Amino acid sequence: MSDQSSEKAKAVRLLVKITRENLPQVKDKYPFLYLERGRLEIDDSSVKWIDSGGDIIRLPIATINTVLLGPGTSITHEAVKVMAASNCSVCWVGEDSLLFYAVGQSPTADSRNMRRQIKLATDPKKSVEVARRMFARRFPSAELAGKSLKEMMGMEGYRVRQLYEEKAREYNVGWKGRSYQPGKFEVSDITNQILTSTNTALYAILSSAIYSIGYSPHIGFIHSGSPLPFVYDLADLYKEWLCIDLAFSLTLELAGKYNKARVSSDFRKRVIETDLLKNVGQDILNVLEGGKDVGSNCK
Repeated sequence: MSDQSSEKAKAVRLLVKITRENLPQVKDKYPFLYLERGRLEIDDSSVKWIDSGGDIIRLPIATINTVLLGPGTSITHEAVKVMAASNCSVCWVGEDSLLFYAVGQSPTADSRNMRRQIKLATDPKKSVEVARRMFARRFPSAELAGKSLKEMMGMEGYRVRQLYEEKAREYNVGWKGRSYQPGKFEVSDITNQILTSTNTALYAILSSAIYSIGYSPHIGFIHSGSPLPFVYDLADLYKEWLCIDLAFSLTLELAGKYNKARVSSDFRKRVIETDLLKNVGQDILNVLEGGKDVGSNCK
């Protein structure tokens, strides 16, 4: 082969042109892939991940809904272009996705799930039915038939206060009520500090999951007037075990001194034990469309 032919061959990209016909459907894709401490770029055959040790892993990017980029990651412009063409979204998150910063979503992303969510949220009767399914999971013994959203929210407030008091008695913790001042984390007592940090971590995980499967965090059924109402709706399904019980169980052990590493470690263990990331997609479908009980994997 001549030098000219060789140079021409090098200039020809080996990436197969991606079309709507050869893209996997959202339901057939892996929900997300978490990466940290490395670089995402492409070569002539694939999108590749180069980790901090220099190891190279080629990623089947067209079969992944969302890539979650954690601390210490970088991504090339060309990699973003290829991922967008493959209908793969990108989220920038904290370690283990415990914080959520931003999302880059392809303009060709499948909007089927979001359309379903919007249709339900804009129908007053169906929207209340979705909210009722969420409340029923959290308070299964409550009589919710015929109750309005306002009435159910009032019942929720009372029952959540009861839950805090029950956990305080169970773990022998002094409790003066839920308090949080934005920007003044340290002024809260230790129980409230743990509640605030674990709630934030839960919101981040759910934000990543919601984006990865094509729903909108901005379209809620119970919460409103906040940046992420659907995230807050879903978080309430899991908070009792992941956040509230954890906060009260750790309070005495931490002896008034907040330990970020310990709180993060114990929270992470509970997320893994409950298989939250595996089950949240089906839980969303169940609360939106009805079906089997949701959140049952959380103790």
